[in-house]
Amino acid sequence: MVTGKIKVLVIDDSAVIRALLSEILNSAGDIEVVGTAQDPIFAKAKLASLQPDVITLDVEMPRMDGLTFLEELMRTNPTPVLMVSSLTQRACDTTLRALELGAIDYVTKPSIDISQGVEALAGEIISKVRIAAKARIRRLLPGGGIPPATPQQTGRATTLDTTRMATTDKLIAIGASTGGTQAINEVITQLPSSVPGIVIVQHMPPVFTKSYAERLNSMSRVRVKEAEHGDRILRGTVFIAPGGRHMSIRRDGAMYYLELTDGPPVNYVKPAVDVLFRSVARFAGKNAVGVLLTGMGDDGARGLKEMREHGALTIAQDEASCVVFGMPKRAIELEAVDRILPLSQISRHLLEMLQAQ
Repeated sequence: MVTGKIKVLVIDDSAVIRALLSEILNSAGDIEVVGTAQDPIFAKAKLASLQPDVITLDVEMPRMDGLTFLEELMRTNPTPVLMVSSLTQRACDTTLRALELGAIDYVTKPSIDISQGVEALAGEIISKVRIAAKARIRRLLPGGGIPPATPQQTGRATTLDTTRMATTDKLIAIGASTGGTQAINEVITQLPSSVPGIVIVQHMPPVFTKSYAERLNSMSRVRVKEAEHGDRILRGTVFIAPGGRHMSIRRDGAMYYLELTDGPPVNYVKPAVDVLFRSVARFAGKNAVGVLLTGMGDDGARGLKEMREHGALTIAQDEASCVVFGMPKRAIELEAVDRILPLSQISRHLLEMLQAQ
């Protein structure tokens, strides 16, 4: 638990970025930049003496890349890390790998007029450092994975009999934010290819969602893609809402289709989980299961309540396995949740609930 000011170590090969981040963070009364480093080699020499509560980490740096440093850090001295990355395909892929290794979140570095761009992101940077300081960090395993927060329930999701599962009119809706990329990975990669269609809102900017969908697809039995307007929701397929667009569903006969819209942010975010969940409540009702995973704020909580009121079964990730217990906590407070589960058990319970419907 952080007491006093949040101590931050800034690691970036750009002197301009180091100075700007330091200025922004020091302007917050509860944050202090205790040190900066131009690459991970310099940073490693300062860690023991500075003992930062949070590290901001550039994606691509000389001498040692950010991923190598992050993996070593999470194995030996787990510390909340906020990635600072550019909106390029290569940077996106690296940042997503960083999130898999345990980074809490990321800030997208502007590609032009960097000074003005970073200053415009001041509020986001400060907010995410505060969130990171409160996040739960788990030590990285030697193989590069993160251990479950609670013991795995006996049996894996793929051992369930899925042949009886009615899939043409069933639907799974998932929402997540901070820490969600790891959580979604764990849920989706345990599901069989016969699972009903899945629609997901993970708070992410454009470009990142396409890269994330492709990455998750390479690790899963199900097909994963970035959603497109008009996509039919099919068994064994997962649709990730594209960054910058709201995603909802509509029903035509027994089939579900996706709609993407450019409306204003909801709960300050776009895409918003509430937009998706409310459409699922309306068009799928008792044929759906809703899942709310780790995340800051309350997006999705009211939508999950609407799903439950329309007959859907609902799940919230428990506090112990959340990186940030914000969105699930609010859903629990609103009595929107049928089951509160550790992350390691959500996939199995999803299939059991679908079979019981």
